[in-house]
Amino acid sequence: KQWYQRRVRGRQMGHSPKDTYVISRYIDNPHLIGGKKYDLRLYVLVTSYRPLKAYIYDLGFCRFCTVKYNSSVSELDNMFVHLTNVSIQKHGEDYNEKHGGKWTVNNLAMYLEHTHGREVTERLFDEINWIIVHSLKAVQGVMASDKHCFECYGYDVIIDDNLKPWLIEVNASPSLTSTTAADRIMKYSLIDDVLKIVCPNGEIPDPRWNKVPSKDAYGQFDLLIDEELAVHEQQDTRSRGVSGRLSRSRPQQQWK
Repeated sequence: KQWYQRRVRGRQMGHSPKDTYVISRYIDNPHLIGGKKYDLRLYVLVTSYRPLKAYIYDLGFCRFCTVKYNSSVSELDNMFVHLTNVSIQKHGEDYNEKHGGKWTVNNLAMYLEHTHGREVTERLFDEINWIIVHSLKAVQGVMASDKHCFECYGYDVIIDDNLKPWLIEVNASPSLTSTTAADRIMKYSLIDDVLKIVCPNGEIPDPRWNKVPSKDAYGQFDLLIDEELAVHEQQDTRSRGVSGRLSRSRPQQQWK
């Protein structure tokens, strides 16, 4: 509402601000497991935007619908077919409270490797990592880059039947509500690992700290991108007169 009012006032004053749009499409050919639609929730910790530095959490999960996918027009309003949100699926008759309709990302990777092969699976997760990096770079110039700040984002990704990943949305301050015992353990671990990176050794954050924790402090996080490190490695390579690819020129695989 406030956004609309500002636009109206701007036009009344003779301003012609550029129109900004978000273009989206419905993925009508989702990859199915057991005939059911699913998506991925991945956690990404950003400790700096300029230079960009981000970590991806190994213990993401998949959320499944409780009813088998049906693209029929008669099922368009059936939320249990199309929407994977646990807040919706938990009200379905077929919801399983024990596992909460979830798989770990590692279980998904093993399933895909078994059904489609290791090379295809690695390429899929590599593409997911690149989607995350490009999304962060897209907003890098407009985000506040404060040494006092960090953010843990919840990325929602869907995979189509060609094993192509699509970004659904990025959630700032994602919900950490747990629905199962395993879910609770994972999210406690996530919080603990975030704090180990942003407050290494339990120390009070210092704005002079360069936010380069030791690898021992990563926990279940993997370094996804570090622009500052890449620049240093490039300079070292040039100084040695050695040509080659940077070790951080591409995001790491986030599953093992």
